[in-house]
Amino acid sequence: MPERRCAVTRVEDGTVRIAGPSAGPAFTRAVLDVAGAVLTWPVLGPTGLPAAEIHDAGQAQQWLWAVYGERVAAAVDAVASGPPAAELTPPGRPTALAEGAARLALGHWAARWWPTSYLDGIPALEPDVLGLELAALTNECQQLLDESVELEGFELLEEHLAALDPLIRWRQSADPPRLLDRVLRLIDDAADHAGLDGEALRRLRSALHQDHGPTATPLDLAELFRRHQGFALAAGALRTANSRVIARGSGTNDWCRYPPGFVDAAENAVSWTAYALGADRRIEVEVVADIAAPLSGVRLAAEVHVDGGPPNRFPLARRDDVWTGRANLDSPASTTPSLEVGILLPGFDPGPGADDRAAREAVRALARHRLDVATAPHDSEAAHPEPFLAEIAAAAAAEEDF
Repeated sequence: MPERRCAVTRVEDGTVRIAGPSAGPAFTRAVLDVAGAVLTWPVLGPTGLPAAEIHDAGQAQQWLWAVYGERVAAAVDAVASGPPAAELTPPGRPTALAEGAARLALGHWAARWWPTSYLDGIPALEPDVLGLELAALTNECQQLLDESVELEGFELLEEHLAALDPLIRWRQSADPPRLLDRVLRLIDDAADHAGLDGEALRRLRSALHQDHGPTATPLDLAELFRRHQGFALAAGALRTANSRVIARGSGTNDWCRYPPGFVDAAENAVSWTAYALGADRRIEVEVVADIAAPLSGVRLAAEVHVDGGPPNRFPLARRDDVWTGRANLDSPASTTPSLEVGILLPGFDPGPGADDRAAREAVRALARHRLDVATAPHDSEAAHPEPFLAEIAAAAAAEEDF
């Protein structure tokens, strides 16, 4: 088997790269801001050492050796001020810090890109449970981080404390996951490091110190972490009387064009219908909302191209469990228009990307696989990669909710 090599290069602006940037759309990359650099792992490929974009080689030296090994750390230092490139052999296996960083990055990916879909049967991850585990992982990876990112970890802990009591109850149940005790101890350590206190944290410390072990009482995770789905898909469009349908279809659901929690992640979540009203033409767009979508104050927009022409945007309002809106079409009455429909959040949208349907389907397959792993016995080889606590809870609730 050929020896794996690692390229370290300096680009024109002085940034030092290890192994180069990862390809693919944003939702296929797990990214972590660290001291002096940004690390990137492919979500859909094998997890190994990350690619790195190092903008402060001196600051990055606090962790480079512990992630890539001493030879790579020395090469980065040399390339930052000397020859613009080096090639060498990195460690054969990721270090403990590299594995922890990869898991933290994947957790942040799940918080941003997890493909929650009622239509596809992929349950949401409980944000408070995931947030607490991210706080625990941030504390574990503090060697990598600068003060601002460490502070974000403390803020995560404070923001998601609502899940702490349910996690304590889970730990005391008949069959807690092997990961749970370690996460809770990291949370306790992070709270101590941040100087946080409160009833929930005091109950955690008491439970960890007593440590009577699990009880024989089974626990209903679906009830413990229940999120009210509230789905009863709205029927009927905004169709106007005396109109006739001339075309209908599905639009593009580009995950990159709106924030998380706005739209069901299914490929067919965006649908449209074109009507004729005498000589006029009108389009109505419906988008299945995510369970966390805001009810008011924010409006998505539909972007419609007619016969390949310039985009026409119009607002979509939340109505029950759909975003919906309508607009007139600039289209001759004598023809059936060719329509391309997308959705976006104005002010957030980076612009339309490439056709990433295959990548989105691969992410859905990854989510289903991780949920399957989350239901495997704790001692099974299938339990690798180890699921997040939020994935275990979501998998336990999936049958009932979907």
